[in-house]
Amino acid sequence: MITGQKSFAAEQTALSEIRGGVSHSLADIVVATPGRLVDHINKNSSFSLQHLRFLIIDEADRMIDSMHQSWLSQVTKAVYSTPGETHTSVFRRTVPGPITAASLSPPQIPLQKLLFSATLTQNPEKLQLLDLHQPRLFSSTHSLTDNPAQSQDTFHFPQGLSEYYVPCTFSKKPLIILHFLLRLKFSPALCFTNSREGAHRLYLLVKLFGGVEVAEFSSKLSPGERQKTLKDFEKGKIPLLISTDAAARGIDINGVKCVINYDAPQYIRTYIHRVGRTARAGKAGLAFTFLLKVQEKRFLKMVSDAGSPGIQKQHVHPEALKSMESRYEQVLAELGTIVKEENEKKRF
Repeated sequence: MITGQKSFAAEQTALSEIRGGVSHSLADIVVATPGRLVDHINKNSSFSLQHLRFLIIDEADRMIDSMHQSWLSQVTKAVYSTPGETHTSVFRRTVPGPITAASLSPPQIPLQKLLFSATLTQNPEKLQLLDLHQPRLFSSTHSLTDNPAQSQDTFHFPQGLSEYYVPCTFSKKPLIILHFLLRLKFSPALCFTNSREGAHRLYLLVKLFGGVEVAEFSSKLSPGERQKTLKDFEKGKIPLLISTDAAARGIDINGVKCVINYDAPQYIRTYIHRVGRTARAGKAGLAFTFLLKVQEKRFLKMVSDAGSPGIQKQHVHPEALKSMESRYEQVLAELGTIVKEENEKKRF
């Protein structure tokens, strides 16, 4: 694994060794972040991709959308550059092109790119950035209504997922999530906010209110702290995990029965990845999205256009929240004091 969590020298030692003046790879599979992989291509003289067979790109849509293709061109260059190659080599590598008799003799070592994503675009203009050769699309799901001409932003939703939206006001959102956890027992629940500050503030509020164990998960935590938090959540020690979109992709957490979008996602891909943390591998799951009045029309249209089988309205009556209101007002006052103290500490 080369991701920068260890020193460059330690990663270098794990990747290859020099025996008899020749570099030998010590790894059959390398798991890497793009930036760190490029570092080893440019700075590690004993690291070679000349015989790379499979290049697996996870979360491929994010690689395209965030314009990180520069790393891909450097990887491709490293694969097809063969310094010191002689004409007596049995195999050679050339950049893919039209298949002809000449291109197949002598035989080549192919490089196959495998792209994975729950929201992979089918826009040919964007896919062209990945420089694919004779691409094929495989899907883990199918339906009788599949249509090649459908919208490029239509996605497959998990079959066991039940989607709901909860109309609310800004001031009542914290009370509603407490109602879900304490009264309706929707747990274990993974709750998403749109910012680190929002996640931290909601975490403090729920913790102060009491009655449920809660933890926060965001990029401000160290890798070790993240791992421990996820393990505790998976074991059931923490029934509520409040997170930014740091937990929306690439993390498989067993037993998540409920996903709560405390802050409505702005983009459909964000929504797909969030709700995809539940109803995994054929299991059932619930997804609730809290919506302010001004958000309802746009959000419901966005989800419907994306191919959702149907999102239902879940109304919470004001009477159900009344018994918690006095305690909630006390907690808000305590929260204000804590946030103020934390902000003062940051200044120094």
